[in-house]
Amino acid sequence: MALFSEKKARQQLDAEASQVHRQDLETLLDRQRAIEDKVKGSGKLQRFGTDIKLMFSMIRDYWYGNYRSVPWKTIAAVAGALLYVLNPLDFIPDMILAVGFLDDAGVVALCLKLVESDLHRYAAWKDQQDESRDQASTDVTR
Repeated sequence: MALFSEKKARQQLDAEASQVHRQDLETLLDRQRAIEDKVKGSGKLQRFGTDIKLMFSMIRDYWYGNYRSVPWKTIAAVAGALLYVLNPLDFIPDMILAVGFLDDAGVVALCLKLVESDLHRYAAWKDQQDESRDQASTDVTR
């Protein structure tokens, strides 16, 4: 049996997401640097670096009211996964060499799987916003 299964990841993600409240998003955004540093320093989590940045971007746009075309369930799942990564004393403590980040990677992977379509829609929206901003900037400089 695997040390950390998809079933266990789902249980951990559900537990974290059910405890997330709107005011927790601000705390999470304040801790973004700590989570990104943890991801950079972990071989198991590094491959999720770009996805985690996109997750933070979506939470930030949700928090500031720029993007609300996403269900709260998705925001809570993403926040729960990121809060789980931040916790050094989770299911498998991060201090345990070689396997300490295995559970973190499992929770993030499961979260990405569950919110994939919402995250893709957000990324498309974000690209469109960036293109509109670039076009407006080009129009002003002409």
